[in-house]
Amino acid sequence: MFRGVHNINLDTKGRMAVPARYRQLLHESNDGALVVTIDTEEKCLLVYPLNEWEPIQTKIEALPSFNPAARRIQRLIIGHATDIDMDANGRLLLPGPLREYAGLEKKMVMMGQGNKFELWDEAHWAERRERYLEEMKGDTQLPEELMNLSL
Repeated sequence: MFRGVHNINLDTKGRMAVPARYRQLLHESNDGALVVTIDTEEKCLLVYPLNEWEPIQTKIEALPSFNPAARRIQRLIIGHATDIDMDANGRLLLPGPLREYAGLEKKMVMMGQGNKFELWDEAHWAERRERYLEEMKGDTQLPEELMNLSL
């Protein structure tokens, strides 16, 4: 289970250090094997442990290839999916095209989302977070699934 927000630095080679609290878990469950792809809704990256990614890819591959929307999703999500391995120092090398898509430079935010992480440019996340909070002020209609949730 991945949760929390972590400020991360990207080095000049495009490497980032995974927070120490997740390294052992990722090594034990997947031998450090991860998959990174783009988010089609936001300019951020999604990082999945390999065992979490494989069922998702299977479901996306099963979408009808003659449906234009399904093909777009297949091309964008599977097409950008890249296998990456955590090195012995707990670092991930993020591919250049994916860093470029998300606008990742020096300062990043790594945000746990349960079964995956999101990687955001720090300034872009701060801006987007504020916009989300503003949008919530005007939302009077919550999804039905949230109506019975107590925080």
